[in-house]
Amino acid sequence: MPALIRKTFSVPPLGCNCSIIGDPVTKQAVVIDPGGAPERILHEVQQLGLTVSHILHTHAHLDHFLASGEIKKSTGAAICLHQDDLQLWNNLELQCRVFGVSYVPALPPDYWLADEEKVMLGQIPIVAIHTPGHTPGSISFYLPNDKLVLAGDTLFRGSIGRTDLWGGNFEAIEQSIRERLYTLDEATTVVTGHGPDTEIGFEKESNQFIRV
Repeated sequence: MPALIRKTFSVPPLGCNCSIIGDPVTKQAVVIDPGGAPERILHEVQQLGLTVSHILHTHAHLDHFLASGEIKKSTGAAICLHQDDLQLWNNLELQCRVFGVSYVPALPPDYWLADEEKVMLGQIPIVAIHTPGHTPGSISFYLPNDKLVLAGDTLFRGSIGRTDLWGGNFEAIEQSIRERLYTLDEATTVVTGHGPDTEIGFEKESNQFIRV
């Protein structure tokens, strides 16, 4: 079986990690957290020879979805999100104003993802794991066959997501990390929302906020 296609890169305005995940057989792809720079994201998709079917969001902070509208217009892909972040999504203009970022109107989500729901990428399952705490609707996207989880701003290398923004809750993020992420295989690679990748086993031993 050919290796999973994955390209992760930082996008403006706040350095969010955007990931393109592709099935090497069908060339079907998802884009996860297109925070900005839609032209670059679309160029990377084209260079990889992929066709985007879904735009997946770990949560609805502006720096994780500003390019969603342009990606959808260009690809026809479905915008997917957890419904508990609808209020954040509906307040994009306010978020942009608070952070001094130019407002880019967003298209409404096409589909609400539920906990444990699978998005099929060809024959590759991507499991939506509801991991609230950073926001009420935060989702981590788990690819069990590849020991890969895209955790958004829930878990970072040596750290965790902020809980002092709207809807943040430390007890919830701690529970999400302990019960939903730290129970994954320790060799699972974690793609974080900002900064470098890490591994579940490393975080369980050395995370400065939540260890096992």
